[in-house]
Amino acid sequence: MTAKWLCRAGQAALALAGLALVLIPNGMRFTGYFLLGVLAVWYGGTCLRRWGKRSRTGARCYRVFLAGLSLGVVCLTGIEAAIVFRGETDNSNLPVDAVIVLGAGVNGETPSAALWSRIRAAEDYLETHPDVPVVLSGGQGAGEAISEAEAMRRALWTEDGAENARLLLEERSTNTAENFRFSKALLEERGLDTETAVVAVVTNDFHCFRAHMIAQKQGLRTIDVPAELPWWWLTANYYLREAFAVVKTALFD
Repeated sequence: MTAKWLCRAGQAALALAGLALVLIPNGMRFTGYFLLGVLAVWYGGTCLRRWGKRSRTGARCYRVFLAGLSLGVVCLTGIEAAIVFRGETDNSNLPVDAVIVLGAGVNGETPSAALWSRIRAAEDYLETHPDVPVVLSGGQGAGEAISEAEAMRRALWTEDGAENARLLLEERSTNTAENFRFSKALLEERGLDTETAVVAVVTNDFHCFRAHMIAQKQGLRTIDVPAELPWWWLTANYYLREAFAVVKTALFD
């Protein structure tokens, strides 16, 4: 009886936590959906286990369920490990021919936490690479009064104008694939041979792995310049979401 009530209490806690994260605006919605998914898998596994005790067919279905669950956990762990490793790599000393800064959300005219972290990483990187063109890439989406590229330009714009001439705005893109496609075209208009050039990509650490995958599909040779988010709970949410985004990119994009 105790184990049964503990199981129910755990399921109730997952349900409450998942619903709270989904319904309350806090940047953690994906984690909320993930917790509700875990609850569904837990409940389904419990039902299969009970069926397996009464039926040979049920026992086979339960074994298949456990095998699939184990495979899913192994795959998720492996993808997360690749994402973390890619996001921890320091390429700041490697020579590059251009820089692309990938956009992120803008609240009205104010950069989101993710975008601010990319702006700060770009600012530090550009100081040590003063002679290469820079594409600020990101269009204008829902809830954004200006484009993501314009938000970055305002943050990186200098009073004396010394840095401003090399800032190229790409304001059409709505996803990472378009970021690279349109940025590549801008760099080629600037005279860069994108087939041989090495491009530094500034994005969040959790996004580096998938961004590299997409850049390769666009025919770009890239290195990563990872930017860290300031709050660990948002980082955990984005790392979790990114693993599923990697699967989607690999299978469908």
